[in-house]
Amino acid sequence: MNATARRDIVVIGGSAGSGAVLKTLMQSLPADLPASLFIATHIPASGPGFLNEILSSRSALPVTQAVDGQPVERGHVYLAAPDRHLLVIDGIIRLGLGPRENMVRPAIDPLFRSAALSFGPRVIGVILTGMLNDGAAGLHAVKACGGLAVVQNPVDAHAEQMPLAALQATEVDHVVAAAGLGDLLVELVNSVAGPRLQPAEDLKLEVAIAAGSRLGSATLLGIASPSPLSCPDCHGVLSEVRGGVPLRYRCQIGHAYTAETLVAHGDAVDEAIRVAMRMMEERVTLVERMAQDARESGRIAVAELYEARGVEYRRYATTLRDAAVASLRLGRAPHEQDVRPDDQ
Repeated sequence: MNATARRDIVVIGGSAGSGAVLKTLMQSLPADLPASLFIATHIPASGPGFLNEILSSRSALPVTQAVDGQPVERGHVYLAAPDRHLLVIDGIIRLGLGPRENMVRPAIDPLFRSAALSFGPRVIGVILTGMLNDGAAGLHAVKACGGLAVVQNPVDAHAEQMPLAALQATEVDHVVAAAGLGDLLVELVNSVAGPRLQPAEDLKLEVAIAAGSRLGSATLLGIASPSPLSCPDCHGVLSEVRGGVPLRYRCQIGHAYTAETLVAHGDAVDEAIRVAMRMMEERVTLVERMAQDARESGRIAVAELYEARGVEYRRYATTLRDAAVASLRLGRAPHEQDVRPDDQ
């Protein structure tokens, strides 16, 4: 690598609340910024593309939705396309058809990994506000390849989970409020990149998976160990990625999850709990009414039987209600759309 290489590749990931941060950022970046910016947010597969229009109206830099196969140009901002992983590989943009990661496509981790693999210390990784911890593993990869790690201050974030997860996974270089992010990036872009570090073989494989390469069980065994968990998407066996930061899992199809995302991927189970709870509460009401009717008609033994059954059903209903409340307290990110129109 040329000793005078600059940090001219900026990858940005955000989710809930990140639209407002991105607007502020675009307004603060100069038209002559000598860098290429890549932005991945959690958008629905059939999204209306409002982010492109809104950021374009506030940016001195050209903002476009990324197109597969186009060369990377300095002074441009590239946005992830719906239902594709945004990747930058050897100076070319690729829109990957690989499996979802952390329940979404585009996901933040694949973008960060691809930039780290191709550009090493030239990369500045930025994690913004958002739910759960997509981006934490990708930022760790950026740092491991010699790049810089920047995280929005959790106190300043609309949703603090993603910034906090990034801080836990990586020794970051800068923690900054949204208002100061633009000035910081201008300063960092004009700094000299450090030495290139050898990327791990695992990183190459995970970038290839996001691009659409088949994984398979034999290849997966090279980077992960089978676990007793099953994939929520395809119901195959999940394997724990060895040395994954944060703790991560993949199935042989390639679906990827952090442990935290797996915990939050419980909508079907939660709905089953709520249905069972409603049914049990209805049974409580019914047997209590049957017990009352039996007592009023002088059938004391039958009434006592129904009353005992009512106590049992009420105990079941309480257990189900406690499980539902515990699940709600864990919280979860929307599957398809963390960046809403009103965020923009």
